Amino acid sequence: MTAPSQPAPTGPAIAARDAAIERTGWGNPVILWQPRNACFWVYLFGVGYGIRVLAGIINEGIRLYAPALTASTAIFTLYAVLFWWFTARIDRYSRQPLALIVAAFVWGGFAATWAIALSGNTALLGLWGKWFGQSFQMAFGAGLTAPFFEELGKGSAVLLLMFLAPQVVRTAYDGFILGAFAGLGFEIIEDISYALNAAPAEFGSDQMNASLHTVGLRLLTGFSSHILYSAIVGAGVVYLVGTVAQRRRAGLGIVLVLTSMVLHGTWDANAGLGNGNGLVVIVLMAVEIIVAFVVVIRVFNYTVRPEREAMRAVMTPEADSGVITTEELDALAGDRKQRRAYRRAARDRADRRVRHHRLEAAHDLAGQLAASAGADTARVRFARAELERLRATPTT
Repeated sequence: MTAPSQPAPTGPAIAARDAAIERTGWGNPVILWQPRNACFWVYLFGVGYGIRVLAGIINEGIRLYAPALTASTAIFTLYAVLFWWFTARIDRYSRQPLALIVAAFVWGGFAATWAIALSGNTALLGLWGKWFGQSFQMAFGAGLTAPFFEELGKGSAVLLLMFLAPQVVRTAYDGFILGAFAGLGFEIIEDISYALNAAPAEFGSDQMNASLHTVGLRLLTGFSSHILYSAIVGAGVVYLVGTVAQRRRAGLGIVLVLTSMVLHGTWDANAGLGNGNGLVVIVLMAVEIIVAFVVVIRVFNYTVRPEREAMRAVMTPEADSGVITTEELDALAGDRKQRRAYRRAARDRADRRVRHHRLEAAHDLAGQLAASAGADTARVRFARAELERLRATPTT
């Protein structure tokens, strides 16, 4: 594979690259230890209180149901690792710093779940029962309660991180990714508690079977619930508040937050909507899953457009100087179909493998350029050298 001869990067291309890096905050460092920032203490208090509540719940059953707790924790940990890998695969542009991803996960798992949702859900569910009776509360209480406290609780992770790391969390796409990880934390910790609560069934005589049955049910519907809803909310929060890179679009932000709540609410109210008919409930669940995936894919495609434009701006000077080809630039700044088309254009399997590695190396170069604010550092030169080495790799 040979690169066409390209002219040297022009001034406008370099200026556009620098502007894209500055606007998106790619490569900026993240320091979460900010004792002078009120959001830092809110974060610590929320997570600390949530851990305290969860520790009390687990402590009540861990002595009797340790096997069920261990098994469910191991399974959901594997699930979390798989989702983490999947998100890394789709996050082809401004990958979030690990510190922010962990912070979103921890807030979703402990603060949003046990410090916000548990208290709010318990209080409002009790009010529904008093106002409209227990039958109404059983049928529709969860659907009218959980979306508010749970989605706002997970969305608050993105809001806090916007003020803890404003130099990095700047686009709706950032909110989408961090919201998804907050939802993952919420789901994993909540599901582990559900598995533990299921263990005492039949006086704990078959705790593993009861717990694993709950684990299986939660895994089947996990990706189409908390993770998906909070990704939509996360993008909505950024639109609602606005940043230096994303102008405030309050209407769109409110629509996204409410859309997530409606999806969540109908899911939790399926028993009431189906009037107890199992077949109707299954049909409703299937339709809701399809609708939820359609919505989240559209939100992803909408929020990722500026990221693709920024990637093109960052890497255009590299294409102008011949470090990468125009075809590679299109694949790097394109979607999954464009990357697949680039790989399929290879002459043979060896060439396809080289193309795959060149895309990965080009993405690494983009990251190094962002981290150095476009400066020609040793890391940037090494990334360029890797691309040149791959260009010279035999493919036959």
